[in-house]
Amino acid sequence: MSESAASALLPVDTTLGVLLAVLLVVAVAVAAYARLSPDDSASRAREIAVAGVRATVQLAVVSLLIGWVVRSVPLLLAFVLLMFSVAVRTAGRRITDNATWWWAAAPIAAGVVPVVVALLVTGLVPLKGITLIPITGILIGGALTATVLGGRRALDELHTRRGEVEAGMALGMLVADARLEVARPAASDALLPGLDQTRTVGLVTLPGAFVGMLLGGASPVQAGAVQLFVLIALLAVQAVAVAVVLELVARGRLYRGEPAAP
Repeated sequence: MSESAASALLPVDTTLGVLLAVLLVVAVAVAAYARLSPDDSASRAREIAVAGVRATVQLAVVSLLIGWVVRSVPLLLAFVLLMFSVAVRTAGRRITDNATWWWAAAPIAAGVVPVVVALLVTGLVPLKGITLIPITGILIGGALTATVLGGRRALDELHTRRGEVEAGMALGMLVADARLEVARPAASDALLPGLDQTRTVGLVTLPGAFVGMLLGGASPVQAGAVQLFVLIALLAVQAVAVAVVLELVARGRLYRGEPAAP
């Protein structure tokens, strides 16, 4: 992307910094005023503030390191592994606060790894950081979101409707099957954000990949093709992630509190 094209999109200056700070303060204030927290406290407001500051620091560091990382394949792979590890930790801790959080690695890896391998094997994406890092980051981010939403919704549903699980077991169903019957409809809601984004692309929003390609000098057709790939790949990644995390919850690998009953 040329410097002039980038500056035309969003100039990096004091005005941008002030606007970002104001928007973050607004988000924190609204969350605190409306008590948008699960326990009717200001915890979500604090999380928003911390997330905003962390994003600023992390993007600043990545912006400085990215040019160095892409010059070496070992460093590139280490950076991708770091992205994956952070995603696993984040997703796992959003789902549960006990030692089973690390199982979040399974749905994220199951969704992302086959797609990235296919891209590398077919040559559509070369083993170069400037291409591999953003593509992999988008896919890991999508898998993270689907894993968190699917896992949390499944566990919430099992807690709320535990009587139905017990009824299914009383009728002769296996424990995992009874849990699946109860949790599956709720967990499937994790696919809705990706579905809505895909359905409305070009009509409601022009996603980042499309805009970035245009600013980089690509034709609208090329930009559209890249964005279509990203959206379809995300649908596949998220579907796999939700299916795997649902299975883990049903089999008692991922749970909250005490170990799930066998």
